[in-house]
Amino acid sequence: MAKGLIGRKLGMTQVFDEKGNVVPVTVLEAGPCVVTDLRTQEQHGYKAVQLGFQETKEKALSKGEIGHLKKNGIAPQRTLMEFRDAEMEVELGGSVDASLFSAGDTVKVTSISKGKGFQGVMKRHGFGGGRMTHGSHFHRAPGSIGASSDPSRVFKGKRMPGHAGQLKKTVSNLKIMQVDTDNNRILVQGSIPGSRTTVVRIEVMG
Repeated sequence: MAKGLIGRKLGMTQVFDEKGNVVPVTVLEAGPCVVTDLRTQEQHGYKAVQLGFQETKEKALSKGEIGHLKKNGIAPQRTLMEFRDAEMEVELGGSVDASLFSAGDTVKVTSISKGKGFQGVMKRHGFGGGRMTHGSHFHRAPGSIGASSDPSRVFKGKRMPGHAGQLKKTVSNLKIMQVDTDNNRILVQGSIPGSRTTVVRIEVMG
């Protein structure tokens, strides 16, 4: 990983490429992020840059996070993330913004997908379900979940009803269509998991 940034999803729109084709894009607020810590190979055993995103109140953080940030003279940050082996010319307390990216860069974006609550097998796993007519009593149920006599148990990993969504997802090979350094926004081709204001991790691939 060469370089990266923390941001948040603002929504989707569309732009035209150089050939005049309509391209759906996701608008991301990329930074500004403050450099909260620098990890070194000699002191920590690995090299990394820790970034903070969005100032917040102290009461929103744990005592450990408050002490860590105060030690480095940094204001409370809502989100902290480390970027290992980052090739960024930064210094402690410095700021990183959308100018880190360029149009045409290929990035991967990690975020939390939308939570859908407790769902049945048809919505959660894409089961086909049973017929809806001709006196059928089998519609949206999961069907058999195992034999009754041998092994007399349900195997681990069986696809069942349960909580759907709200998982960490990564989408790779996304092209940056435009960079707006004045407003710290980038337009990334395609869709990104999560709702509006979801915090995202943006990393340049290569």
